[in-house]
Amino acid sequence: MTEHPAILNDLAGRWGLSGLELIGRGLEFSAYRARRQDGEPVVVRLAPRRYDSNANDPHVDTRALLAQEYELTRYLAAYGLPVAQPMELILADESSSSDALLTTYVHDDGSDLDSFALGRLLARLHSVPPPRLRPVASEGMPTAGAIAARIRRRWGEIGRYIGDWSEPPDPSLISRHLSGVTEDSLIHLDIRSDNTRRRRGNVVALLDWSNALLGCSAVEFGRLTEYARYPENGLDLAAIRSGYAETTAVPPDNDPALSVCRLDAALMLALVFLAEAPDPIRGPAAADHAREIAHTVTTLRM
Repeated sequence: MTEHPAILNDLAGRWGLSGLELIGRGLEFSAYRARRQDGEPVVVRLAPRRYDSNANDPHVDTRALLAQEYELTRYLAAYGLPVAQPMELILADESSSSDALLTTYVHDDGSDLDSFALGRLLARLHSVPPPRLRPVASEGMPTAGAIAARIRRRWGEIGRYIGDWSEPPDPSLISRHLSGVTEDSLIHLDIRSDNTRRRRGNVVALLDWSNALLGCSAVEFGRLTEYARYPENGLDLAAIRSGYAETTAVPPDNDPALSVCRLDAALMLALVFLAEAPDPIRGPAAADHAREIAHTVTTLRM
């Protein structure tokens, strides 16, 4: 327990926890496993800083993200969706800079992700009525506008790392391709192995709703298509599509909105490998891949 021990000890006393153990650390949050007095395992998700910044997202409000996690998981649990059940949200006072969320701990048996079953689960998620909130990732805009804005921003950011970086796609073209994006569904937009808890391959909890948006399947599948290119994400895209198609239509590969959302994801991943977790091989390759998708987007016909 090396990060903010006093805060964690205060929380442990408040909630009657013991055995705090760091189990994960991301850009904005750290996660600690502990046990309640009745022996049940729980997770404390801690935001060490009130605000954060990174190459992909220069203005991150960690309090807003924790509050969203609390609200969305409560909402989805009521519909029977597998999530880590939220228990209590603690917002810091003036004497402390750290907010925290207490949730149930969901056991994982270490099995590989069943992508077909994941596809069926995503179809269930997308069928749930969207909650009445504007997700943090939308930055106060309609979803199509938010995606277009971050494509422009992230394209420019990559130019700081790639010397021969080209001009961005025409913003008006991007907007036209996104014109069919509806906000009929809640989409997770960060589906990968690390954000699932599994038993016998089946997802028993979808974790980390920081990237969630109100959108449609094309937005989700744009991100999934790019994530599936990296083996560590554990995604079989064909199997996901097959599972999803059991109950609802899968967006076609030539859907303009899906292509633009692939570009959105590819730019995000390029910045991950160029700046956030620098990789001298993956970084430039991811930037080249994003540029290839941008070329495809500019040649698509509506």
